[in-house]
Amino acid sequence: MEFYDCPVTATLEVIGGKWKPIILYVLMSGTKRFGALAVRIPNISRKVLTEQLRELESDGLLIRRKYKEIPPRVEYTLTPEGKSLWDVFNEMAIWGNNNRRIVKK
Repeated sequence: MEFYDCPVTATLEVIGGKWKPIILYVLMSGTKRFGALAVRIPNISRKVLTEQLRELESDGLLIRRKYKEIPPRVEYTLTPEGKSLWDVFNEMAIWGNNNRRIVKK
């Protein structure tokens, strides 16, 4: 990863993109299983969800827990670094609610 002079650019390097912010926002409410994430984010393919979760885990924003059960159970939880984004996403949610008229579909 590169060093960025701009802190916003550095942040977006980690949490930017179409799906990562949504995944993180959903996980702000607590630990979720893979299937629950897929249900809460219906427009994401399972392949892309898996890829994004792996990247967020690699970046230290979430923890993946795999249980040795049949059927297999996998849960995702935010790390302290992931939870530290709460204020960022809360402000984004407020802004989005207040400015829906300018958001294009």
